[in-house]
Amino acid sequence: MVGAGSFGTAVALLLERAGLRATLLCRTTEQAERLTAETENKHYLPGVELPHTLKVRAFTARDDQFDRPDLVFLAVPSKGLGEALAEIERLGVARTAGVVSLAKGLVWPDGTPPTVALERVFGAERTACVGGPAHAREMVETGAGLVCASRSEPLAHRVAETFQRSGVVCEVSDDPVGVELAGVAKNAAAVAVGATQSQGLNAAGMAAADIFLEVLSLAELSGGKPRTFVGRSGTGDLVATALAPTSRNRSAGELLAHGVPAADIPARLGQAVEALETVPLLARSIERAGLAAPVTSALASLIDGTLALDRWIELVRAKQPPPAGFAHPGTWWVRARESLGGRFRRGAER
Repeated sequence: MVGAGSFGTAVALLLERAGLRATLLCRTTEQAERLTAETENKHYLPGVELPHTLKVRAFTARDDQFDRPDLVFLAVPSKGLGEALAEIERLGVARTAGVVSLAKGLVWPDGTPPTVALERVFGAERTACVGGPAHAREMVETGAGLVCASRSEPLAHRVAETFQRSGVVCEVSDDPVGVELAGVAKNAAAVAVGATQSQGLNAAGMAAADIFLEVLSLAELSGGKPRTFVGRSGTGDLVATALAPTSRNRSAGELLAHGVPAADIPARLGQAVEALETVPLLARSIERAGLAAPVTSALASLIDGTLALDRWIELVRAKQPPPAGFAHPGTWWVRARESLGGRFRRGAER
């Protein structure tokens, strides 16, 4: 497990519960020593005991640390995923190991979905991602609704079965990019909800829905499935995040609404907020694809301080989605059938 934040620590505990020999890799030697001495991650997951069987080390403390693992999980913030991936590639990973992203963000600087970046290095058959409603503390205490997605059916089932052995439900999906972009949409929508809810719950709902539609359009260009967005990794995760009193993304939106600059928000919350980094990348990715992203782009401007809150609210309330494309009879057969039907009706009336 690369990354000892709240989610990485929680998943490492689940791997231990599943009967695997797990190693939690921290950012620094100091952090690894502190977790070992305190037998808990007091900063990110206080009160949850780390089992003595869980190995805790510093990332890259040993050049051979990726020689043996069957699975490598990446729980680093998406902004640092490219750097971590380059280091893992340099160290070398066992050829039989699956590499699983836990990130709910996009890879800098191009806004690449994490599995796309992983596939370039390890290939599609060795790459997977995990999404779904899974707050770290609740996951280790009462469970979660995870989704493991991969182009490789054996790998997806392997990861899902591992979580299921730990007592956590895990669905299998063949739509990794859809799962990742649904998670990105969820985080962006949660920030939008936080920034908007004080002005009305209707406006908050409108903002969340419009962002989901804009990101879904991007996902579909890459083969993503609408079903993924309305499943656990999309709307399910959004509900969990929007309702959670400790949600970092929703709290970040609330702070933006109170005039706190985005750069100051992680320090206020005591943790990184991926959506603050990801939303600008997401807006640019949607626009680069030639798609309309007025609400996502406006949220990016709210985050970077170039759009005032009242203008954001005004845009959300006034945004009119495009009308549905109603089907109109237009084929010669439909017109002929209607014409014949009319003649038969008139004949019967006579």
